Order: sequence, then C-alpha cells, then structure tokens
Amino acid sequence: MSRKRVGEQDREILRLAVPAFVALVSEPLMLLADSAIVGHLGTPQLAALGIAGTILQTLVGICVFLAYGTTSAVARRIGAGDHKGALAQGIDGLWLALLLGVVLAAAGALLAPQAIGAFNPSPDVAAHAVTYLRISCIGIPSMLLLLAATGVLRGLQDTKTPMVVAITANLANVVLNVVFVYGLRLDIAGSALGTALAQTGAGVALVAVVVRGARRDGAKLRPDRPGILASAQMGVPLVVRTLTLRAAIILLTFVATALGTTSVAAHQVAFTLWNFLALALDAIAIAAQALTGRALGAGDVAGTRSITRRMMWWGLYSGLVCGLALWGLHPLYVHWFSADPEVQRTLAAIILVAAVWQPLNGVVFVLDGVLIGAGDGRYLAVAGLIAFALYVPLALSVLWFDGGVVALWWAFGGFMLLRLLTLLTRERRDTWLVTGATR
Repeated sequence: MSRKRVGEQDREILRLAVPAFVALVSEPLMLLADSAIVGHLGTPQLAALGIAGTILQTLVGICVFLAYGTTSAVARRIGAGDHKGALAQGIDGLWLALLLGVVLAAAGALLAPQAIGAFNPSPDVAAHAVTYLRISCIGIPSMLLLLAATGVLRGLQDTKTPMVVAITANLANVVLNVVFVYGLRLDIAGSALGTALAQTGAGVALVAVVVRGARRDGAKLRPDRPGILASAQMGVPLVVRTLTLRAAIILLTFVATALGTTSVAAHQVAFTLWNFLALALDAIAIAAQALTGRALGAGDVAGTRSITRRMMWWGLYSGLVCGLALWGLHPLYVHWFSADPEVQRTLAAIILVAAVWQPLNGVVFVLDGVLIGAGDGRYLAVAGLIAFALYVPLALSVLWFDGGVVALWWAFGGFMLLRLLTLLTRERRDTWLVTGATR
C-alpha cells in the first residue's frame, strides 16, 4: 500500500477517533469525579459507589447496541447513498431507547435493595449503595437516548457533535456534584443526583440534533412499530455479547467484594481507571464501526480489509501508550481517591497489572468495533459466551485459593486474552465481509 493511501487512512481514522475519544471518556470521567468526591466521604461510601456503579453500568451497558448497532446500520445506508433511510432508522432507535429506558429505570429503582444485597456487602455499604442506585435510575431513559443519538451521528460520520455535548455534560457533572455533596451536604445522594442531571441534559441535547436532521431530510418522527421491532431484533446478538462482558465485570466485582471492604474499594477505583482507558481505546473501535459499515455498504471489501489492518496497529500502539501512562503516573493520582493507606497500596498493585494488559486491550477493542460495524453480531455473541465460560473458573479460583484482589485482576486479563483469540480467528476469514445497504 502506498504511503499516500496509508496517510489518508490515518487521517480518516483520526477524524473520527479523536472526537469519539473525548465523547467516550465523558462517562468514566463522570465516575472518576464521583470517585474522587465520594472517596473523601469515607471508605464505605467509596465501596458503595463501586457496587452501585457496577449495577448501573450493567443496566445501561446491556443497551449499548443502541449506539453500536445504530452506527453500523446508519453507516451502511450512508455508504449505499440512502441518507433519508439512514435517519429514519436512527429515529426508530431513539424510540426503542426511550421505551427500554423507562422499563429499566422502574426495575432498577424497585429492585435496588435486592440487587445490592446480591453482592453481600456490609450493612453501611449496602445502605449507601441503595441510595445511590435508586437516585441514579432517574437518568437511565436519558442515558439510553444519549446512546442511540450518538450512534446515529457516528453512522453519519459525525463524532464532533457528541464530543461537544460530552465536554459540556462532564463540566456540569463536576459542578453539580461539588454543590450537592459538599455545598448542600447531601452525601452520596448528591453525587448520584448531580450525575443523573448532567446525563439528562446531554441526552436531550443530542436527541434535538438528530430530530432536527431528520426533519431537514424528510424522515418521519412518529413511532414506527415495524422499524422499532427491527431495531430491537438487530440488537439481540449484541445484547448477548454485551451481557457476557457485563457478567464478567459483575463477577469481578463480586469476587472483589468477597475479599473485603478494602479490596472492593481499591477495585472500584482501579476499574474506573480501567474503564476510562478502555473507552479511550474504544475511540478507534468507534471509527472502525463507522468506516467498516460505510465501506461494506459501498461494496468495498478490499478497502475494508485494508483499514481493518491499519486500525489494529493503531489499537496496539494506543494500548501501549495507555499502559505506560497508567503505571508511570500512578504516584501522582492514587491518593486522590482515598486517604486510607491500605487502599492506596492495594490500588497501586492492581494498576500495575491493568497496565500490562493495555496493548492487548487495544487490539481487542478494534476488532470488536470492526465486526460490529460489519453487523457480525451473531459471531460476537457466540465468541463472548465461550470467553466468559472459560473465564468463570479463573475468577472463582481466586476465592478458592485465597489469591487476593491482585490475582483477581490477572484473571480478568485472561478473559481479555480469550476475547482476542476468538476475534482474531474471525478476522482472518471472509465470512463477515457482507456488502450492501443492509446485512
């Protein structure tokens, strides 16, 4: 391949990935701000944030297909030249997001005590966690609308608008948290309320952008039952794929909780940092979704292959940089999250393990994005089930052999290695390279 072509690919990847990076890190930045603010309220509050945050992220995370599936479907239609059809499909995704959001918010608020109790935390941790989770559920409908609207814009090859909204929401979150937690002295409830309000504002803003675009192109705005059902059906394999990821994370938090309050507190901060870097690396995967969908929609198989290989190198190098930064800077930030010396020591040990796995993570996220962009959800679902089934005994062995929370994070790295192997196996074949406006 010529240097000119490589340069063009790099510029296209960066055009989509850099704004996507800023938008993607919005949520973990909110959680990092929450962790820093709540952590100084006390170790029980920080542990509660870890448990409640895991449940909330699971409720929202299982609906990530609203962004990923929509990006792929819209990008394919853009590649095929059907702009109006792309926006119509995006509107169907928004309606589906609203319906799911209302249902999940109600279920989360109602079943909060049972969900928190499943982690078997101490009574003081449980009380704080239930409070945080119930208040946070208010923002779930807006969070899902934000996912769907972001997916539409990514499919339209626009990652700058979500970036602007993400920056605004993140700044609002920090201000609201400080005011509610320390100004109004609402404790952990203030953190949950501030984050929910910031996310709601972001969701409303992006939905307004999509609706304005649909009106301009003449796409209908009213609910379309067949379209909504089609969007839901398209998302089923991605839901299964996401559930395997969320199940792995829940198991990670469950085992960390069983290891004690200090372990789960350190794990909460470490996982928030890991999630921040994961979404940073996922920016290239977002570019992969949009570019893969567009290329296959236009029938360009050779171009799809070429840009996939280029993005894999981007993922590897980006992961290496993230790993070096995570470990190299840890003396500067560990104390931000807790004044407890034992939590700080445990967190530093976990961070070293997390840093080692970052280059591998970068390639995993890129390949995941490529196959999502290709609409290869069924394979991703099966691959996720296989990786999770093999990961379960790895995680539980930490409890069986009293390995500690650091050993638990080595086991979690094993889960990512299993994902890499299944994704590389698929990428080397041609089955996923299906062209056309729809798969």
